[in-house]
Amino acid sequence: MNGLDYRCDILVLGIGNLLWADEGFGIRALERLHADWRFRAGVRLLDGGTQGLYLLPYVEGCRKLLILDAVDYGLAPGSLKVVRDEEVPAFMGVKKMSLHQTGFQEVLSVARLRGWHPESVTLIGCQPETLDDYGGSISATVKARLPDALDIALDTLYGWLARPERRASPPDGSERITLDSLEMGLYEGQRPSAEMACRMGDGRFLEVAG
Repeated sequence: MNGLDYRCDILVLGIGNLLWADEGFGIRALERLHADWRFRAGVRLLDGGTQGLYLLPYVEGCRKLLILDAVDYGLAPGSLKVVRDEEVPAFMGVKKMSLHQTGFQEVLSVARLRGWHPESVTLIGCQPETLDDYGGSISATVKARLPDALDIALDTLYGWLARPERRASPPDGSERITLDSLEMGLYEGQRPSAEMACRMGDGRFLEVAG
């Protein structure tokens, strides 16, 4: 045992991959929620990234689970869809965009097999527009839906008595839930131009293949 206490009343979990454009929706939504709001004791906000089964103890340790993720529902880009309770595992596996969704569907299945019986589970998913832009930020279409996704998240958290309270000032560096280098403004601003960084692969190998 590593001595960590994974137990919490409410777990707000952002999952996805910031390096693949709109796959980063869940993490960006979590960052915005954390930047603007604080919650009572017993509410944990966690950047789950693409960790898959490593998230199992966190999931098993919570009573209520709110998931933020990019999900391919087959809808128009930027569409938000909310799924609850028993339907969540099915929607996580409808059309997997990447291994992180396979991994997290397994987390939910294994947790239930091991006796996890949450009081409530909610998935707020956003239909991606762009996935094949390695190193790109979330698209303008998906970024525009962040405020709406947060409104849904806050409504859910109010209903779960998480007592959201708007921050008077931004959290300091010690409170960050993602790496400083991945902060959205910095991440977007420091991206090399298309001429400086090939978007389709390693230019050295492309030149040889050509």
